[in-house]
Amino acid sequence: MTEEKKESTLTTEYEADAQCRILSLDGGGAKGFYTLGVLKEIEAMLNCPLYKRFDIIFGTSTGAIIATLIALGYEVDEIHALYKKHVPDVMACRTRNGRTAALEKLAHDVFGKRMFADVKTGIGVVSTKWMTERPMIFKGNVKQAHGSIGTFAPGFGVPIADAVQASCSAFPFFDRKVVTTSAGDKIELLDGGYCANNPTLYAIADAVAALKKERADLRVVSVGVGVYPDPNKWYMKVIKRIPFNSIELLQKTLEINTQSMDQLRTILFRDVPTIRISDTFERPEMATDLMEHNLDKLNILRQRGRESFACREDQLKEFLM
Repeated sequence: MTEEKKESTLTTEYEADAQCRILSLDGGGAKGFYTLGVLKEIEAMLNCPLYKRFDIIFGTSTGAIIATLIALGYEVDEIHALYKKHVPDVMACRTRNGRTAALEKLAHDVFGKRMFADVKTGIGVVSTKWMTERPMIFKGNVKQAHGSIGTFAPGFGVPIADAVQASCSAFPFFDRKVVTTSAGDKIELLDGGYCANNPTLYAIADAVAALKKERADLRVVSVGVGVYPDPNKWYMKVIKRIPFNSIELLQKTLEINTQSMDQLRTILFRDVPTIRISDTFERPEMATDLMEHNLDKLNILRQRGRESFACREDQLKEFLM
């Protein structure tokens, strides 16, 4: 059963202009609570549902959940309520099968039978093809296609729930996800973070190459999940004896991917106005990882996200208002 939406209380309407506004949301598991803190403040500043102000919203993994819900018209408080309800249950599971089942339940409870034709703005959900080691990006509008326009189907005909689950399937902590396209193809997918944990480059490519927008007309807001000290959990003490434990290796892989993609963005699109929000927190009490399921700690991450917004508020006003 799909979650019920409440009536919007955000009333400001903005006139259309020449600018193309892009919102890009990183992957990072439970650390997406930080992202929600940033977005809550942006939404409050605009007094407008975010889908009405951003022309393209890209997301990877936890960022894909948030991006898709925004594109469907959800307000940030509604998304936060869903995260508090579902994310701890997923991350608290001790086995891969348990986490996979909980993630699938989250996806189907939240998105139901919705399809990519239902989104209200440009969307990009990033996943990775297991067999061919290439990205697979689910989009809702043929205008974002870079080829094969004649056979374009929103989201390849895949339900949003399945696409989002695929984007979040961080193997080996989750099973890979098999989706079936409208063409009848079965494709095995895993977490989009393996190819673009920070999907900003892909979003800019859509704007410039597919939508034919001028670089000077772009305004990009790229939101990460923050960087934190490693947690000092009991199992970490045990597996620290191993050169590379799987959680540490996964996190390091995603963080390297995030930083390399952002560095490449600054080289290729230095002239595109961009605000990057993903602060580093070094205090020991901020230690956490993508599998965090303590709601008190997750609430602290959300608070830090709201504080990160405050440091860029003036620039964000210039971009978005």
